[in-house]
Amino acid sequence: MRTPNNERLTPDIAKSPSRLREGSGVGQSDGPPPVDAPTAGTSRKREGSNPERKCILSGEHGAREALVRLAISPDGLVLPDIHAKAPGRGAWLGVPRGELETAMAKGKLKGALARAFKGAVLTVPDDLPQRIEEGLKRALLDRLGLELRAGHLILGSDRIAENARGGAVELLLHAADASADGSRKLDQAWRVGSDAEGSGQAGTTLPLDRAALSVAMGRDNVVHMALADEAAAARVSLALGRLIHFQGGRQAASDGDRHTPAALDD
Repeated sequence: MRTPNNERLTPDIAKSPSRLREGSGVGQSDGPPPVDAPTAGTSRKREGSNPERKCILSGEHGAREALVRLAISPDGLVLPDIHAKAPGRGAWLGVPRGELETAMAKGKLKGALARAFKGAVLTVPDDLPQRIEEGLKRALLDRLGLELRAGHLILGSDRIAENARGGAVELLLHAADASADGSRKLDQAWRVGSDAEGSGQAGTTLPLDRAALSVAMGRDNVVHMALADEAAAARVSLALGRLIHFQGGRQAASDGDRHTPAALDD
């Protein structure tokens, strides 16, 4: 049986005290609970506790954690609910930013929202795509911060290289403005430690520069990061995969890259 398009939130989420705020565009929370790494895909129901939702624009199904939820503020403003914690009815998006902007320009989004919210009086902000992207970036930075505080995030090129050569790295990340030479050396150390020499396995370049990462981590000059814990790597990959997909990118997985973020199939 298929999951209905836009269900009311489950009781555990509906009881959450968080509320959608126009200023932030997201429900206030410490981030989503631990989940499996994102997988590509899309149109069929998943088993177990990983429910699907249907994108109101494409009609495709995808894992709830991989889509972006929209909710309505008390004054009828449609806003992104990045952590899917706001109470009330929601609508789900699984398309990249470019497709969302096209749907907005053609009036298709308003029609889809009217159906999803059963004719409620709504206002769609012109900058909704930007709000979603900013919310996804905040969610990724928040997740990295949580993993740092939990002791799962490895910083510093020397420490990363040591752990990578020892086979203790599950996910390797580089800032958008990291030097090619520095990234290449760490990628090589990771391949050596993973017995993946010649595979082309490489770390993921983040859509965030070192300035944004340094501010979020509360450290100076954060350029490279790694995670040794498999569950932590999966959580970060989920947040990163949603952002990459919304930005319209698709990170190609190499043979040995176990946690490469996967975008939803179009």
